[in-house]
Amino acid sequence: MNSESLRGVSPVLLALLATLFTWGVTALGAGMVFFFRSINKKVLNSMLGFAAGVMIAASFWSLLKPAIEMEEANGGIVWMPAVLGFLAGGSFLYAMDRVLPHLHGGLATDEAEGVKTSWQRSTLLVLAITLHNIPEGLAVGVAFGALGDSWSAAAMGGAVALAFGIGLQNFPEGAAVSIPLRREGMSRTRSFWYGQLSGIVEPMAGVLGALLVMAVKPLLPYALSFAAGAMIFVVVEELIPESQAGDETDLSTAGALVGFAVMMFLDVALG
Repeated sequence: MNSESLRGVSPVLLALLATLFTWGVTALGAGMVFFFRSINKKVLNSMLGFAAGVMIAASFWSLLKPAIEMEEANGGIVWMPAVLGFLAGGSFLYAMDRVLPHLHGGLATDEAEGVKTSWQRSTLLVLAITLHNIPEGLAVGVAFGALGDSWSAAAMGGAVALAFGIGLQNFPEGAAVSIPLRREGMSRTRSFWYGQLSGIVEPMAGVLGALLVMAVKPLLPYALSFAAGAMIFVVVEELIPESQAGDETDLSTAGALVGFAVMMFLDVALG
């Protein structure tokens, strides 16, 4: 199926299908728990670095660059949506990070971030990855929602590339939830369930993002930049520090470079 055959399909439906795909890849990653009880720290750090690289590249090539081009075409102040939307997205994730209870892998339960709660450790671990997935789903949804304003094969290709790139980096995120839960004594089935559950917010955020930008079209450049800011917050606050934990930091750095290159290739080649 080529992009022209999708011209008449609702952008909201496309956003839903794309984010169901990214959720599915999260589930595939979580499914690694059926084959492994633990994951090598070097491998995990490399995968987290790869995820960070994909998100950094997607933030510019798939979100900020189109936002700047849209505002330029509209005759507005070119830098304004990119700067204001970007900072708003980062601020939104900062607020969620401060409020939503969550726990990063390898930390003791009493080191959980957000408001204090008596929730189980497994719930807190899942919420940490769920927090990552909100801006990812939003970014994909906004990219497909933009097709309702100005459809083109290039815009469709860019949205597909973004969904594919986000899907790729969701694989290690799913494994980063399910395998640690298994190592702590949870059954394989429950570990898988919690791992895939962390990605369920992506279809929700994707549909919401598509509906929002289709309803209020002038917000589109701001929405793209908002998603970029939220993603960069996740990268700097969590993915990079976690990927650099340990002695083999060169591997996670190499993973980030490869992830950036892969996402850049996908966006330029398809978009």
